[in-house]
Parts: sequence; structure tokens; C-alpha cells
Amino acid sequence: MEWFDNFWAVYSNLVLTLGTNALLALSIYLTLSCGMLAMANAAFMGIGAYTSALVTMNLGLPYPAALAAGMAAPALMAFIIGKPTLRLSGVYLAMATLAFGEVVRIVVLNAESLTGGALGLNGIPQSTQWWHVALALLLTVLVLWRLRISRVGRAFEAIKEDETAAGLMGIDVGAHKMLAFVLGAMIAGLAGTLNAHLTFFIGPNEYGFDRGVDILTMAILGGINSLFGPILGGIMLTVLPELLRGFKDFRLVVNGFILVLIVLFLPKGIWDPARMRQWFSRAPRKGAAA
Repeated sequence: MEWFDNFWAVYSNLVLTLGTNALLALSIYLTLSCGMLAMANAAFMGIGAYTSALVTMNLGLPYPAALAAGMAAPALMAFIIGKPTLRLSGVYLAMATLAFGEVVRIVVLNAESLTGGALGLNGIPQSTQWWHVALALLLTVLVLWRLRISRVGRAFEAIKEDETAAGLMGIDVGAHKMLAFVLGAMIAGLAGTLNAHLTFFIGPNEYGFDRGVDILTMAILGGINSLFGPILGGIMLTVLPELLRGFKDFRLVVNGFILVLIVLFLPKGIWDPARMRQWFSRAPRKGAAA
């Protein structure tokens, strides 16, 4: 099919970026579902990207080993920093995790001999194929769906609603928060690994404050009351700038205006199961009345 070959030649990176952004949105969905406003996902993505790239370029290890290292490194870092930071909550946790992200960026900038400094790493093997991204997203959704309907998922929901009451019910709040934080870091690291071996180049500015805000916006925009919401938000925030290219210099303004309208009129996100059920329950009644 010639039309598909032409489409894939032009938009393959965009299509695969949809998958990696969906993974990033799911990574922060985990912490949000446990009531934590943690903003370290961009830093974890960067740790995964740099670790996997160095494993591939310097050690010459195969792609599966790079994937494993790209997930293990941010998970370990999340466990280390989670001990002191997860005692915080709300905006204080957000500030602490943002500060951690800035520390990671400064370290990458100054470790020039290893990370390339401000120039970044160039020449990363383009090992990521479309099925790698699709399989990673599918497995992540399956794992999170199974987690959501398990005792752990119900504990996450209880902690989100009332942390004190959850503790009185016998739920180990600290352990569950740590689990959500570490799993979110692993997913962000996976997204970073896939992205690094797709785009050929990575730099420290790709994993700063702006990327962290984008990841949070994806999840909030789509809605965090279901797994499909963050995926939808990731897709929208990736595709929308491309669709608005015709606006040229006003593209970012229109993009921001659309996001503001969605937040104002759909505060629980675009995909809200409760709102969907209300819509579908009203439709038959109108048909019956007619």
C-alpha cells in the first residue's frame, strides 16, 4: 500500500511518540491515583533515557538489556528519594520532586564526559520499532488494569480519598505510596528508553520542568478516573500541536486556549466514566418519552 508507506515515512516518529507520551501519562496516573502530586516523572524519563543510551553506546549491550537498565535505574532512584520525600504531601511533595528533577538536569549538564553535557548524546542506535512501543503500552495497560482491580488498587483509592482513614483501616500507607512511586518511575524510564532509541539524540533540556508539566497536563486533561483517560490526554497533547500548524506563530496560543476551555468545562478530564454513564442513562429516557 503506497499511501501507507508514504504516511509512515512522514509520520512514523509522531505515531510512535503517541505511544511514549501515553506511557508517560500512565506513569503519573499511578501516583495521582494514590493521591500524590509527584512531579519527578520527567526526571525519571531522563534517567531511563541516559542510562539505556549509555548501556547501548558505551557497553555495547543489546536492546533488551538497555530496556531493562532504563527501567531499573529510575526505579532504584525513586526508591532512594522516596524514603524522605513521600512523607510530604500536596504542593510540598510537588516542590520536592521538582527540585529533584532540577538536580538531575544539573548533574547531566556537568557530567560532560559521560552524558555529553549541554550538547547531549548523539548517535544513539535507532533500535525502537513500532511493535516495541505497542507491546510496551499494551503490557503496561494490562498490568495497571490488573493492579487497579486488585487489593492494591483499592488501597490506592482509599489513600487518595483519606490517608488517615486508610491507615486506621490497616492499610500500610507508606508502602503503597512507595509502590506507586517506584512503578511510575519504571514506566517513565521505559518511555525514556523507547524515546531515546527512536529519536537518535537526547539532551538535558528535554527532561526539565516543561516536560514535567506536559506529563501532568496529559493525565489531568484526559482524566484520571480510568486508564483510558491518561492515554487519551497523551494522544491529544501530542496531536494537537500538529493539527494547529496552520496557525503558525499563534499555534501555542490556540493550543493553550483549547486546553483552558477543556479544564474549565470538563474539570474531571475528557474521559470521565461517571459522566459517560449519566449521558448513556439519559438517552433511552428521551427516546422512550418521544
